[in-house]
Amino acid sequence: MRHRVFVIGGMWILLHVYAGMRLLGHAELAAGPLALAWGVLALLALAPFGVLSAMRARALPLATAANWIGFTAIGLSTLLIVLVLAADLLAVRTWGLDARLVSAGILGGAVLLTALGTWGARHPRVVRVTVPIAGLPADLEGFRIVQLSDLHVGATIKRPFVRAVVDAANELDADVIALTGDVADGRVAALSAEVAPLADLRARYGKFFVSGNHDYYWDPVGWHGEIERLGFSVLTNSHRLLERGRGRLLLAGVTDRSASHRVPGHESNPVAALAGAPASDVKVLLAHQPASAFAARAAGFDLQLSGHTHGGQYFPFNLVVRLFQPFVAGLHRLEQMWLYVSRGTGYWGPPIRLGAPSEITQIQLTRA
Repeated sequence: MRHRVFVIGGMWILLHVYAGMRLLGHAELAAGPLALAWGVLALLALAPFGVLSAMRARALPLATAANWIGFTAIGLSTLLIVLVLAADLLAVRTWGLDARLVSAGILGGAVLLTALGTWGARHPRVVRVTVPIAGLPADLEGFRIVQLSDLHVGATIKRPFVRAVVDAANELDADVIALTGDVADGRVAALSAEVAPLADLRARYGKFFVSGNHDYYWDPVGWHGEIERLGFSVLTNSHRLLERGRGRLLLAGVTDRSASHRVPGHESNPVAALAGAPASDVKVLLAHQPASAFAARAAGFDLQLSGHTHGGQYFPFNLVVRLFQPFVAGLHRLEQMWLYVSRGTGYWGPPIRLGAPSEITQIQLTRA
């Protein structure tokens, strides 16, 4: 593990050296400004190491400010390197443009994209999705599930952000609230006050939670207890029957498929989530990772709601994620089952979203 960290860290620093050579090689700066520019690049390269230190700091206000600076710097660095590589790939410097103008454009573009991405990350939009279900009874027509996913409360996402999400979700008049994992990055003792507004979420037939991989990296048992204290039913390979009029909706949930083995008895199992289930008109599964959809389809579910991917969060990761995930975002059809993958309500790491806007999702069922 330590060897891997050294390799990744070394590559990260070398990319900054490369970017600096391409940006400053033709800058014609005096010795003082040139040294200052290289110093700024060095600070950007060292930002991840600063973030690791800040996450261990006990002084919360100082740590929060350091996290904001560090994670924003990481995002800016990523975009800067991508733009430098893109300019070289397109041979922009051979287009007859002044080299200093090209460098200034890359720097300005990276700063502008960082600013736009930060605004987008902090303002989740409401996404409305209609899912046609064959044989849906009239009493379940228009049934609304409001999905929140991947809040990642912690380093830069605090109580005010959670409060804004809760207020927006409550305006959607949900029948069910579904929180599909990765609620926080940190321990309950440190973050209970930050997630507290989740207690105010309202839904006619209840609030339900399934664990994500990040929930297992900290204190899964503690977080399950805290989420229950906030009024959620935690679905650990289990189900609940919801009835509206004569309509019967079975809502099931599974644990995260990649990290739940950390707790004995938590291994993700869509079949076990249906054990002893009564007859129902429609079966909905909450599963953090969209890759659970293949087992869910085999188990006979009509709809799965997932998150995990963040839609890639920002370029170029919204392209890279497609190499590792079978479904990245939006509504998909798997034979007789539907799958919806949320891009996530919060974000992880850099407070940036580009090409993958954060969302609060309203899933409305309708008869096919």
